[in-house]
Amino acid sequence: MAATIEDVPANTPENTRNATTLLIKFRRKISPVLTMDFLKIVVFGQMLSLLICGTSVTSQLLHDKHGIAAPTTQSFTNYLLLGIIYGGQLFFISGRDGFKEMFKARWWKYMFVAFIDVEANYLVVKAYQYTNLTSIQLLDCVTIPVVLLLSFVVLRVRYRVFHYGGVAICLLGVGALVGADIHAGRSHMGGADKFLGDMLCLIGASLYGVSNVAEEFAIRNYSRVEFLAMLGLWASLISGIQLVVLERHELSTLSWNTEVVLLLLGFAVCLFLLYSLFPVVIKLSSATVVNLSILTADFYTLFCGLFIFHYKFSILYLLAFSTIAIGLILYSLKPTSEIPRDSRYARMDAESGDHVRASQRLRDKPEPTNQNAATIGDQEVSTEAEALNTSINNF
Repeated sequence: MAATIEDVPANTPENTRNATTLLIKFRRKISPVLTMDFLKIVVFGQMLSLLICGTSVTSQLLHDKHGIAAPTTQSFTNYLLLGIIYGGQLFFISGRDGFKEMFKARWWKYMFVAFIDVEANYLVVKAYQYTNLTSIQLLDCVTIPVVLLLSFVVLRVRYRVFHYGGVAICLLGVGALVGADIHAGRSHMGGADKFLGDMLCLIGASLYGVSNVAEEFAIRNYSRVEFLAMLGLWASLISGIQLVVLERHELSTLSWNTEVVLLLLGFAVCLFLLYSLFPVVIKLSSATVVNLSILTADFYTLFCGLFIFHYKFSILYLLAFSTIAIGLILYSLKPTSEIPRDSRYARMDAESGDHVRASQRLRDKPEPTNQNAATIGDQEVSTEAEALNTSINNF
């Protein structure tokens, strides 16, 4: 028989019992962020932010020191590496026949996602030539509501008040970063055609959201290797054609030297590692959590800028980082839910194996009534309270 609060010795002070019960309830509330899984998400998320910082710094050095603004050319090497490394791995794992069957079934879907990803990278980087840093930082956050909306519609994810509150707090952190830029006098850096730049950034950020949700869908129903291999194969083809059409003059006038080559290689390596790690973090969490985590990338970029580009330090940097961290923790306090998918996804369910069977078992498990759930919760709290109070009395 489960212990109750009444089983605690009568000589235990009432205020001690109440404090112990509140402590246990609080610990249970924050338990989702006190796990190794959440720690992995935080660590991997910050690794993604650092890789994004690496791409930003190398790209800015290429532009400021060497006058190179060729976003498609910079991304092409990354896509080529993805296609070669993961394409070879996929062909080895699935074999010739398996690869052919997969390619026939889904080639056009991956081609569509690859096109979106290539253009998202191109448009956001291109926007720096027309608008200022403040506008890009603000409009780039459009990715998050796009991911929320598409996750709701496509992945059938359902959010709670905690999740919306966490997103709002993270966006406040971005506002603090923008304030740091204004304080440092960088808010007006950029080209003259602000409207065009803002539109390019807005469209590019929206395409990032589409690409992220498509990536989550693919790795949950197929595999990470398949997604990266097909993305690399199609994106290298698309970006290769695009760079010949749009950036051939830039390449023909480029002054090649050791520093330029190293910066291009650094950009490609950072982007390749970013693309390789991104689906790992998505599988641990979700596309929404990943996009909230990488909001700190601007903080790392600005911090590096203190030493490389001689930016002016502002306490708002630390405030922004802390605010984003608080928002991520708040978002993670409650799990999202997912409603069952209908028969249109039956074939996909068969291919997703254990993941879907586990989801089915969870759906088939009867949910406790409100009364039973409350009783179970009270019993758990009472048992933990008795253990703590006994320790206190023994002490």
